[in-house]
Amino acid sequence: MLRITVLLENHLSSNRSLSAAHGLSLLVEDGRSRVLFDCGPDDHFMRNAHRLGIDLSALDAAVISHSHYDHAGGMRDFIEAGYRPGCIAVGTGFSDRKLSRHGSAYADLSAGWDEAFASSAGIPVIQVGKDMDIAPSMRIVTGFGKGNGFEVIPERFVKETDGGIIADMFNDEIALLVQSSKGNVLIVGCSHPGIVGIVETVKERYGSIHALIGGTHLAECSPKRIGMTLAALEESGIALFGLCHCTGNPALEEAERRGIPVTDLGCGDTIII
Repeated sequence: MLRITVLLENHLSSNRSLSAAHGLSLLVEDGRSRVLFDCGPDDHFMRNAHRLGIDLSALDAAVISHSHYDHAGGMRDFIEAGYRPGCIAVGTGFSDRKLSRHGSAYADLSAGWDEAFASSAGIPVIQVGKDMDIAPSMRIVTGFGKGNGFEVIPERFVKETDGGIIADMFNDEIALLVQSSKGNVLIVGCSHPGIVGIVETVKERYGSIHALIGGTHLAECSPKRIGMTLAALEESGIALFGLCHCTGNPALEEAERRGIPVTDLGCGDTIII
């Protein structure tokens, strides 16, 4: 049985003892392995796990979808609190300084820690440059195609390099593909490269997808792009959608209008497959 628990998300479920914050953190358990997928911006996910009676001291791995603070910042708190996952998997380029441009200023969106920080705590850091298994039934997927023409990354997302400020194409973004009794379950963080491109890439490599869990970054998209995205997801054959974080209310409302079986996930919710 596959169990995916929302340790942190932008809003609460009906469990009001928990705390919400802008970010995402999921605990993925299949009876053999326990993997933390993203860790939110700070220690909120740890406190929520405590309230839920979940022990985070025995994790086979932590997988960080990308280095934005709202998905990765909590790892510093986690390590400084004494937790030691078996390893931390990040995409190639995780340590690049990620920025959001507004006017003439740049907001630093980075994680606030790097591979050296984790390694100094004795935690192996795996840079994922190609698809790889992180547990017996869990595979990290990266290198997503970008060919549909309508999934464009907002211009505000940039990164700092030795050569100056350049557009961030999120080549470091990774996702988690879990084998369940009902088929492949795809877990995503923010889907910056484009959720349709990610889904198509995974289907090309590994076949059909039973469930899609996580953020789709449709919150700041136009109604046209939302409609095109949902149409593509409808045609993808995915049976179960557990969406949250950066998906946004307009996309969730449009999905409901179209009759797409989407569950809007909140802190403390659990998907069992």
